[in-house]
Amino acid sequence: MEQSTTRETRRASYEAILPKGAARRQLILETLGSRRMTASEITEELLKAGKITYFNRNFVAPRLTELKKSGVIEAVGRRRATRSDATEAVWARKE
Repeated sequence: MEQSTTRETRRASYEAILPKGAARRQLILETLGSRRMTASEITEELLKAGKITYFNRNFVAPRLTELKKSGVIEAVGRRRATRSDATEAVWARKE
């Protein structure tokens, strides 16, 4: 019974976020445009534009993965993150 309830709860949560995911992917694509940007750079731009209220790279990174899986964007290199010494993928729309 517990496993069934957990599965139903996960499914309901997933279905509830689907519309948000589509809107976020569109917002990310609009921000990316024809440029080459990292998840952190996109997040910074969304913050400056008032589209998000605080720096949260997790707002962007999962959507980039989804866009990559759907064949819309691709990783084209690596660059230092805006808020750390780590490097991260640079993304661009596929031609």
